[in-house]
Amino acid sequence: MEKNIEKIAQNLSLKTSQVETVLQLTQEGNTIPFIARYRKEMTGSLDEVQIKEIIDSHNQLEKLDERKATVLAKIEEQGKLTDELRAQIEASEKLQEVEDLYLPYKEKRRTKATIARENGLFPLAKLIMQNVPNIEDEAEKFVNENVKDGKAALDGALAILSEAISEDVKLRNWTLSEIKNNSRIASKVKDESLDEKKVFQMYYDFDNDLSKLPNYRVLALNRGEKLGILSVKFENNDEKIERFFETRFNARNNKYLSLAIKDSTKKKIIPAMERQIRSEITEAAEDSAIKVFSENLRNLLLVAPLKGKVILGFDPAFRTGAKLAVVDETGKLLETKVIYPVKPAKASEIEQAKKDLAAIIKKYGVEMIAIGNGTASRESESFVSEVIKNENLDAYYVIVNESGASIYSASELARKEFPELTVEKRSAISIARRLQDPLAELVKIDPQSIGVGQYQHDVSDKKLAENLDFVVETVVNQVGVNVNTASPALLSHVSGLNKTIAENIVKYREENGALASRSEIKKVPRLGAKAFEQAAGFLRIPNGKNVLDNTGVHPESYNVVKNLLNDLKINDLDDDARKKLENINYPQMAEKLEVGQETLRDIVADLMKPGRDMRDSFDAPVLRQDVLSIKDLSIGQKLEGVVRNVVDFGAFVDIGIKEDGLIHISKISKNFIKHPSEVVAVGEIVTVWVDKIDNERGKVNLSLLDPRG
Repeated sequence: MEKNIEKIAQNLSLKTSQVETVLQLTQEGNTIPFIARYRKEMTGSLDEVQIKEIIDSHNQLEKLDERKATVLAKIEEQGKLTDELRAQIEASEKLQEVEDLYLPYKEKRRTKATIARENGLFPLAKLIMQNVPNIEDEAEKFVNENVKDGKAALDGALAILSEAISEDVKLRNWTLSEIKNNSRIASKVKDESLDEKKVFQMYYDFDNDLSKLPNYRVLALNRGEKLGILSVKFENNDEKIERFFETRFNARNNKYLSLAIKDSTKKKIIPAMERQIRSEITEAAEDSAIKVFSENLRNLLLVAPLKGKVILGFDPAFRTGAKLAVVDETGKLLETKVIYPVKPAKASEIEQAKKDLAAIIKKYGVEMIAIGNGTASRESESFVSEVIKNENLDAYYVIVNESGASIYSASELARKEFPELTVEKRSAISIARRLQDPLAELVKIDPQSIGVGQYQHDVSDKKLAENLDFVVETVVNQVGVNVNTASPALLSHVSGLNKTIAENIVKYREENGALASRSEIKKVPRLGAKAFEQAAGFLRIPNGKNVLDNTGVHPESYNVVKNLLNDLKINDLDDDARKKLENINYPQMAEKLEVGQETLRDIVADLMKPGRDMRDSFDAPVLRQDVLSIKDLSIGQKLEGVVRNVVDFGAFVDIGIKEDGLIHISKISKNFIKHPSEVVAVGEIVTVWVDKIDNERGKVNLSLLDPRG
């Protein structure tokens, strides 16, 4: 345990005391958000990501230790465990290293080599290694009832040598390094008919240095191969590898040993190393894709909410009509309607749709219209823009990413919330609420369905889900949750709470009315002392009896606040109080109040802005009243847009036309950047210039760089 703590601290550039503290706090049942926010003095102000890295590293090292113990026991059972081998296994830092060392001792299915050993051919293999003359004559001496002739004896001996060579750890490691550093990876088209949209066309005849292969190309090759469109192979210097082995075994003048080497390298070692490398680069590519997805998701969840607005959700469609849903300032449904605004609807239906949309906007004082970006989105945008203009309405529209809305609409959660509505109408409500409070609505949807990743369907589902859930949990707790309006889905992500407790909170407030204080939360069934400790600081009660209940100040610090305000002679949190708080001497006051400086700084920040929402500092959506077509664009034109997705090779930006424009990584910064996320983020409003226009395909390339220099 102590050795692992030191290793984690070294790998993560932390103090051993920080690692020890995090593991101890976790063992006591504390959650990552709680430790990050309310135990800063104990951890040295580690954030959520650092705390998770410590926990994950500890779990991985424990698994590695368990595997080492199993391997050592199994080799010891065979009576083959030497002090040197034990030391090598115990010093291994990766699971693969342990498996490589275990390989010669692993119980195997019956191979040609094991059968040859059983038939007494091991001494013949040793003679081949010694390069004795007239080996064919020597082989005849090994003929028996199971070995029919000298040739069969030699074949068996070569099988023993081939297997032994393939299990040599040093040779495997050299081959692994050689392929990693000097080989290329290539793909050819296997079945073009399976690639209807020509998505993989650039990989029909493709090759790249393995060491320089970008992560997104790894996942693209994997998918193309999995779909049967591509065949993928390594291009190695086989002759160089064989020469190295021949030199290692002094086999240049040893015909049969050279044959064993050729068999071992071509059939065993090289294929095994290729599989290992494919596995390693896939894992690295998956980790990169998950990291990008996680960052995009975090930024999407932190998009500023449009508070206090009546919003109309507009779920577009061609044949089945557009579904409308109006929600009030709190997200409560006011009305749903179906209109037929675009062809193939008849002219009379489209005219009626214009009247219906104008009427519903006027009736409820709709200020914002959220249009889903799915089928018929841009046609619906033109329709909405025309109605706003012709009716002289004081309303704006926003194109909202509707990924996952249909999944939510058909879910048990949506059925519980709106049992009497159709799936499509529920979808319109979800689209409206996504604009009103993205975080509260998006937590109802499986993060993988939100559509802000790259190749998310080609990575490990378990690993992706774990990372995205962590992002959701982190953001929900950083923002805080109104306990009196939050859905069970949102509450279930609060530190210390689970689905059952979340549903109990909603049930409690339905039966007893709005909770008046944080202390009242303790009355909720199944919400024990530990759950209250973990959750209380992240639950908000606006307009409650105690102003602190609407801040991030934890109830355990309420007495600290009381003493602080008494010391500063503050009765109300007015401008005068804020001036006093701004001028606090933190070291002196922290000592006086017997509290840590970091905790005191967080308390003061909350007292300065009670009920603050960290999302208010992020970009709000771009509001539009008029539609833009690709025909309206020209090279060099300056536009404002919203970043919809960030991927390894660039960023996609909604500039108001049918397809999002792509800013290639080369057009993002004048300086070298490793990844577009260094400059742009999902939800960010950016100024871009039109770089290229492909009218035929409806594609636009953009640039963040002003062409005027």
